Amino acid sequence: MTTVSYFGLTLLTLGAILGTYFWRGMGVLFASRVNSAGAVFQWVTFVSYAMLGGLIARMVVLPIGPLEETSLLIRSLAFATGVTVFLLLGRRVLPAVLIGVGSFITMMFFSSFNVAVP
Repeated sequence: MTTVSYFGLTLLTLGAILGTYFWRGMGVLFASRVNSAGAVFQWVTFVSYAMLGGLIARMVVLPIGPLEETSLLIRSLAFATGVTVFLLLGRRVLPAVLIGVGSFITMMFFSSFNVAVP
C-alpha cells in the first residue's frame, strides 16, 4: 500500500501554481514590447502550430493508453468530422472540438454493440 504525503502533494501543487503564474506575469510585462508582426513572432507561431498538428496526428495514428484500444477508423472519422465542422463553421474551434469528441463518443458507443451493419 502506498502512503500519500499530503504535505508533498501540497508543496508540488503550490510550486506548479507559482511557476505557472510567474511566467504568465512575465508575459504580461513583456507583451507590450513584442512586435507581433515580426519575423521571430511569426516563426514561433508557425512552430507552435506545427507541434500541435504533430501531436494531434500522433494521437490519431499512434495513440497511447486507453485510446490505443480504439479503432483507427473511428479515430480517423472523428478527426475528419471535427476538421470538417471547423472548416464549415468559419474556423470556429469550440464547436469543432465538441462535435469531433461527440462523434468519437457516439461511434465508440455504437461499436461496443458489435452489430454487423449490412
